[in-house]
Amino acid sequence: MQFEVVLLAPAMEFIGGLEVKLRAKALRTIELLRHFGSQLPMPHSRKLSGQDLWELRVRQSSNICRLFYFHHKHVIYVIASGYVKKSDRTSQAEIERAIRIKEQFMRGEQR
Repeated sequence: MQFEVVLLAPAMEFIGGLEVKLRAKALRTIELLRHFGSQLPMPHSRKLSGQDLWELRVRQSSNICRLFYFHHKHVIYVIASGYVKKSDRTSQAEIERAIRIKEQFMRGEQR
């Protein structure tokens, strides 16, 4: 079964700016989400604790990035934003940014 995956503008812009190999790996991970949906396991996907938000976990050599996504109408996965990870902890500021983008999307302000 194929699931629908939508990339919002901030996510597309982020992915477009990645180094070529990391971008390819990110796109491959998005394809895994499209194929497996909520069954996509670690190390590729993880629910963020205390949030209605998940992260796609992408690693290419020593480069790491995270793409934040959420479910919409239980059948669509919406990728809101992403960032290049520089430390062991997931950036709280980036999580808050993804939540703002999600809220804008839910109000019909973000596409």
